[in-house]
Amino acid sequence: MTTASVNIEELRTVIAGVLEVEPEEVTDEAHFADELEIDSLLMLEISTRVETAFNVPENTVVISGASTLAELHAFLISNLEASARPVIRPRPLSDPAVRLFLFHHAGGSHLLYRGWAEHFPRDWELCLLEAPGRGQLQTVPLIDDCDLLVDYFHTAIAPLLDRPFGFFGHSLGALIAYQLTRRLHHERGPLPDWLGVSAYGAPRVEAGTDDRPHLMSDDKLRGWLRNVGGSTPQLLDNDAVWHTFAPVFRNDFKLLDTWAPPRDPEPLPVPLSVFGGRRDKLIGEDRLLSWQAFTTHFRGLERYEGGHFYLMNHQQPLAAAITAAMRSAAA
Repeated sequence: MTTASVNIEELRTVIAGVLEVEPEEVTDEAHFADELEIDSLLMLEISTRVETAFNVPENTVVISGASTLAELHAFLISNLEASARPVIRPRPLSDPAVRLFLFHHAGGSHLLYRGWAEHFPRDWELCLLEAPGRGQLQTVPLIDDCDLLVDYFHTAIAPLLDRPFGFFGHSLGALIAYQLTRRLHHERGPLPDWLGVSAYGAPRVEAGTDDRPHLMSDDKLRGWLRNVGGSTPQLLDNDAVWHTFAPVFRNDFKLLDTWAPPRDPEPLPVPLSVFGGRRDKLIGEDRLLSWQAFTTHFRGLERYEGGHFYLMNHQQPLAAAITAAMRSAAA
């Protein structure tokens, strides 16, 4: 259950159920011990039920020190929000030799990179970035502006840029990784040793005649995603699942559709490699190769069998290619 579900009325109902009273008897400011006559055993029962209902760690309620419903509600909100982080580290290391930051696609989450850590060197720490509005960050408002999302991720990863690091982004993630690298360069911050962009064409100033997915009707958007291979059939064919994820897709496509590419950007002094699927209906080889103009150290294009989500079936070879590219760039 997410933070958005931790409303005070549900909490009131849970506590009333333990006390076997009507919910309205558990007022916001009624003191647990004095007015509601909650002893230590009842508090333990309340703790267990609340933790189960709202998916918070064991003994959270007991250690909160809350003496009223209002205090407990505020504590739970604070506790759950504090546990939501935009950086997921599947294999945390105290002193990694390298950090690799991975940025996900439009409508997606860090789960795109589930299982990747096992394919990289043991002394590398993978950091999976999670945009707001999904996963553990479902209660954080979506961000539909590229610069603001770059700000968000910049703040999140700044403390982790204390050793050699690289960026890899797929589709929307490629744009964010590129723009974040530009931000670091502009601010004279630490730069990645290497930047990898996947299934995303180099920025073009001209608007073009492409569809704008975030403005499509639901039926057209689902049809477009099916045609280009932009999502899984399980998501597109299940109405309940689709309606859950549709706002995230529209948000992310709005970010892409409304982003204004820079005019004549300075090539980045960062080695850059490009990756793509041979049967990608969204991005052709020419658009991938046009990244050459955006770096002083172009490391080439690698293409794999598959469509826009080719990487789902090529984790191991792709991880090997990224590892080799990172090591070569740092040499």
